Amino acid sequence: MAEETIFSKIIRREIPADILYQDDLVTAFRDIAPKAPTHILIIPNHVISTTNDVKASDEKALGRMITVAAKLADEAGIAQDGYRLIMNCNKHGGQEVYHIHMHLVGGEPLGPMLYQNS
Repeated sequence: MAEETIFSKIIRREIPADILYQDDLVTAFRDIAPKAPTHILIIPNHVISTTNDVKASDEKALGRMITVAAKLADEAGIAQDGYRLIMNCNKHGGQEVYHIHMHLVGGEPLGPMLYQNS
């Protein structure tokens, strides 16, 4: 079984967060260090450490993450101009919390997806 994470405590509302959506499968809340005017994290309510650990039984929660992202983008007024959904996996992918999460970012032009090292 995966370990508890800070996100587990947010899901259970043991630590404060600006929760925008929660149901039996997923929870969405504003990022505490936003990288864009809109920066929301969408997480499954059970711990899945990395995308490498996703099982077929997780498909419903992962699909819900995307439909919730679209709903929240619309509510934030960024759906028309566009937004980005990002999931990081492990150290080289930039994952910091080992409880998979999707970043919904937008509200301004985001530039290229990846930057070249010079």
